[in-house]
Amino acid sequence: MAVNYLGTGMFAPFLLIYLHNVRGFELQTAGLVAAAFAGSGMLSGLVGGAMVDRLGARPTAALALVLLAAGLGSLPLVREPWQAFAFVIVGGVGRGFFWPGYSTLLIAATPADARAGSYAVQRVTANLGFGLGGLAAGLIVSTSDPSTFTVIFLLNAATYLVFLVTLAFVPEPGRTKHDESPAGLLLHGGYREVLRDRAFVAAIAIGALFATFGIAQLNSTLPLFATSDAGVSERGIGLIFLFNTLAILILQLPAAKILQGRRRTRALAITGAIWAISWLLALACGWLSALEATVVLIAAAVVFAIGECLLGVVQGPLVADLAPERVRGRYTALWLTTTQLGLTVGPAIGAFLLERSPTALWATAAVACLVCGAAALLLERVLPRAALLTPVPVAGGGT
Repeated sequence: MAVNYLGTGMFAPFLLIYLHNVRGFELQTAGLVAAAFAGSGMLSGLVGGAMVDRLGARPTAALALVLLAAGLGSLPLVREPWQAFAFVIVGGVGRGFFWPGYSTLLIAATPADARAGSYAVQRVTANLGFGLGGLAAGLIVSTSDPSTFTVIFLLNAATYLVFLVTLAFVPEPGRTKHDESPAGLLLHGGYREVLRDRAFVAAIAIGALFATFGIAQLNSTLPLFATSDAGVSERGIGLIFLFNTLAILILQLPAAKILQGRRRTRALAITGAIWAISWLLALACGWLSALEATVVLIAAAVVFAIGECLLGVVQGPLVADLAPERVRGRYTALWLTTTQLGLTVGPAIGAFLLERSPTALWATAAVACLVCGAAALLLERVLPRAALLTPVPVAGGGT
């Protein structure tokens, strides 16, 4: 995952910059391309969840990595908007297939009382790769030289192929045989059963809003705002993501320890408040010099990382605790699909608001994060007691 996210860190922060500043696409067109990447992942994710339950997690993840490498590795060929849409849709389908497969492998690899820790470690490795990738890309790319973007896109594709090789050493989770006839899938394994779980649906709805007004704005809109409105250089963007990553590396495992035995809903509420503070810091950059704005945005990224650490410990293990084994792939896929929904509309909303007013963008994002935090407190009413607290591992494997 660390190697894979090394490439993602090169790709994600610079996609809009590449399309707008290098290929000359209009700002809203570039935002729609980013939305198409997330949107195709959202739509294909449900198919990926069914594939995991029927064919297995590892084959699904392997197919996904091939599609990601082919689609995103072709971005240097883009000259017209239709080409960008075509390539990112191929990559987006791969992304939709990948996350249900990967997440099912991760859940199966760890017992219930260790899942919070396993997700914490996974986030540390992923963010280490993402931060180093963003820093490397910031040192490589220049909008005056399109070939530098070719380098980072091909390196990103190579990381998917490295991940593909490592899957040969990851065992397929054992699965209990279930009725896989059409009638059996409809009654016992289909998405209708998943949607009847009110607690799960409420939890993933909150997660989707966090993705829309939190993660999507950090990864897609913030770099564009930094370069276009705050005067931050490409290297400054790399530093913003580097410090965000360093904060996660330092804080993620202690956060997992602190949350043991504590209410997951309150951790989500704190996340909303912390992210609101980050966007208010970004809002202040409109009245600062380029150097001052760089420093403030680094501070905002560090504050944002605290909320990321809390969300990373809570969200995945909560879904795993709510999901029955026979439809775990579908539960995981629906969670990830709603997250993709947030990542789909997030860049488009961010670009739309940014084009009109940076103040409107960051004020809206701050308010939305606070609303998400308040909704998380209401989630306590429907969560099963067994899923309300982060488990506390004890000697002998109990909780």
